[in-house]
Amino acid sequence: MNTTTVLAALLVVAFAVLGTAKLAALPAMRAKAAHVGYSVTAYRRIGLLEVLGVVGLLVGASVPVIGALGAAGLLMLLAGAVVAHLRNRDGIREIAPAVVLGLVTVGYLVLVVGDLR
Repeated sequence: MNTTTVLAALLVVAFAVLGTAKLAALPAMRAKAAHVGYSVTAYRRIGLLEVLGVVGLLVGASVPVIGALGAAGLLMLLAGAVVAHLRNRDGIREIAPAVVLGLVTVGYLVLVVGDLR
């Protein structure tokens, strides 16, 4: 198992859990949506995009360019999460998960893009 696979697996697990929780509109996700000023419907759309990113990462095991595209999409969602938290004047505790997942995503992208060359 190489580093790219480990990073992909971490991202798949994290975003599968987060995305499905948003899609299911679990009470914790409803509260998070309200906290950052999003409707439950908008948060469900974000969850759908996260799940689609997971599918991209899984397909990326066979077609690396698809994995890179999925990760790029997830990175954009994470950037949006950081912006939403900053606008809300949240502290590091609320922002840290998006930053950490963003760093893992960047690491994955660097490795995948390097392999594509």
